[in-house]
Amino acid sequence: MSSTLTPSARHALQNLFGDRLQENAPLAKHTTARVGGPADALLAVNSAAELQQALEILWAEGVPYVILGAGSNVLFSDAGFRGVVLLNRAKSYRFENNDGHPLLWAESGANLGALARQAALRGFAGLEWAATIPGTLGGAVYGNAGAHGGDTAGALFLAEILHPKLGKVRWGSEQMEYSYRSSRLKRQHEPAVILSASLRLQAGQKEEILARMEANSSHRRRSQPPGATMGSMFKNPPGDYAGRLIEAAGLKGSRIGGAVISPVHANFFINEEGCSAADIASLIQLARETVAERFGVQLELEIELLGEWPGHLNGMVGTSA
Repeated sequence: MSSTLTPSARHALQNLFGDRLQENAPLAKHTTARVGGPADALLAVNSAAELQQALEILWAEGVPYVILGAGSNVLFSDAGFRGVVLLNRAKSYRFENNDGHPLLWAESGANLGALARQAALRGFAGLEWAATIPGTLGGAVYGNAGAHGGDTAGALFLAEILHPKLGKVRWGSEQMEYSYRSSRLKRQHEPAVILSASLRLQAGQKEEILARMEANSSHRRRSQPPGATMGSMFKNPPGDYAGRLIEAAGLKGSRIGGAVISPVHANFFINEEGCSAADIASLIQLARETVAERFGVQLELEIELLGEWPGHLNGMVGTSA
């Protein structure tokens, strides 16, 4: 099967990035699930400027792409991804002052938990909820990541977004149209990409902030399983919890191939030895069908399924960027 990377796009990317452009590149080692076949091409970008350069080439050539940060909350198929995977390694950050109000600005590839800790060490509160989130700032802004009673919608000051038609725009929470674990960009699959964002902070006492962060981290260690997992598999339905429903359906500990519904927390699916992406997808399908049959609740994925999937799984697959 021929590559989706056009000759002119290949030439332009190689001129800019050299041997950082890898073709027929396996994806498993770049995701927290540790599964997934090869991408037509893989390219690591080290700054927001490089991310913009790569996107402008791909947009001009009509090459399919997806942006991958920390590799959580996604599941690539065993067949891989027909297009270019951009590894977002843009991680610069700085603390700013906006008319007396502290802000944390960072590029979209920066790790959200690490940013929260840097803020705490400087005596800035407001991001304690983010300390246990494994993903990037860009992923958090895109999907309205949240935990422990806080979320991105409540923290975002402005996001700098590259839009193929509008150019660079700056959107706040209102323009992002946030909802639970979603945003305008995620719902509408807009071909726009987050380059950087500024988050609101509040001055506080470093020891108290660190203590709250440690309490959140301790809760995560007690309640969430270790191992190769994508994070929370399903969004919590209104007034309930996905993990409770899956457990009540008798599926805690269920296995298909090398994929297991965690016996610690039923909304986490673990890749054990020999697991394939198809194993995980089949387990997702089992959980959705069983919960719907038992309780009449349609579980909605929090993760994104990317790449080429067998026909019987197509109903679960969302479109990529």
